[in-house]
Amino acid sequence: MHSPRQIQVFEYDSLNIGTKKGKVEFKKKHFRALVKLNELHGNKYFTVGLNKITFKHYVGVLQVHDVCIEVLPKADRSSADEGAWQNALIEMLRVTRRLKVNQVDHANVTKQSKHLLDIYFEWYLNEVQKLMHQGLIKKYYRKQGNLNTLKGKLVFAKQISQNLIHKERFYTEHQVYDKDHLIHQILNQALGIIEQFTRGGYLYGKCKSIQLDFPEVKAIQATAATFDKLVLGRKEQPYTTALEIARLIILNFAPNVKSGSEKMIALLFDMNNLWEEYILVHLKKAFRDDEVQVLGQRSKTFWNGITIRPDIVIRKGDHTAMIIDTKWKIIDQYKPSTNDLRQMYVYNEYWKSTQAILLYPSNKEKVTAVKQFEPIKDKGENHSCGLAWINILEGGRINDNFSSDLKRVLGF
Repeated sequence: MHSPRQIQVFEYDSLNIGTKKGKVEFKKKHFRALVKLNELHGNKYFTVGLNKITFKHYVGVLQVHDVCIEVLPKADRSSADEGAWQNALIEMLRVTRRLKVNQVDHANVTKQSKHLLDIYFEWYLNEVQKLMHQGLIKKYYRKQGNLNTLKGKLVFAKQISQNLIHKERFYTEHQVYDKDHLIHQILNQALGIIEQFTRGGYLYGKCKSIQLDFPEVKAIQATAATFDKLVLGRKEQPYTTALEIARLIILNFAPNVKSGSEKMIALLFDMNNLWEEYILVHLKKAFRDDEVQVLGQRSKTFWNGITIRPDIVIRKGDHTAMIIDTKWKIIDQYKPSTNDLRQMYVYNEYWKSTQAILLYPSNKEKVTAVKQFEPIKDKGENHSCGLAWINILEGGRINDNFSSDLKRVLGF
């Protein structure tokens, strides 16, 4: 496999068979493979049309055959280029701790790293390298097998079935203390996937070097259940980050899609969730020196066990100062959807808040608009809903004042 060629698209863009992005052509084999990949994930990543793929609200990176497709977010219909939005995506992943890079700048990630997949692969290789430098841990585990001496306990059923003729052998179960345990088997599986996807690229040599120095362990095919049963004690804590990245790589790798011999990987993130978490982190930063609580994921029972949950609740003392719902979408002429307004009205009622805000992304300054809900006859205090926009990019670059701007547009 040669170093992949890259196609960059924005969310909700379409790719037709025969479309060319620079020198890279989106071919029928890419289309067929992506259709099968989408089916593996419940058809949630994109909509399949006649000879075309239309992306949804999932952003990130896919690689299939010799093509790497980067799906970028875009806050509005401005002409900001792919580079600016690639940096914006990396910054959002960094802030929400889905990606560890020191600074959002191509030169500081690596000069040769051209797409998100490379960045994740390099992060993983660095983590494994760090663990090897610190010294890989040994663990006890139970092992069964034929031995020439009696060690541990004899497994009678296997001894009878396998060693009836070979009286000199003992089929035993015994305890082993070495590096061939589940954690290292998972790390090794992820290294094998990275090796397949970096052939011909600048990371291939680094990956092969790590594989050569890595202890020989049993090959496994880890699944979500494998990761769910992992329990990390104090001794295993240094492995946490490497295992998180390994999980992302292994569970998003599709080696068994039968469309020729291609292998595919998709690291895609729901932009709605990413936007919500990005806002939450920045709000906590903006209010860290104030007597204000910024809370996320707070639910209340609504009806018959059904709960409702605003994205963010801001509390001052013992009362709710504001409810915020983040919306990763473009609206025209200050007209939110009726469903969104109904939702905010209910949030205000249940959290006893006098103001709710629908918070949208933007690339240009917009004035926050606050309107009162129409009062209900014979009802006491009324409350309002506002629309607010926050700039992600400033002059084609990441908005460095995002936290303070966020506080300002919310009226604090």
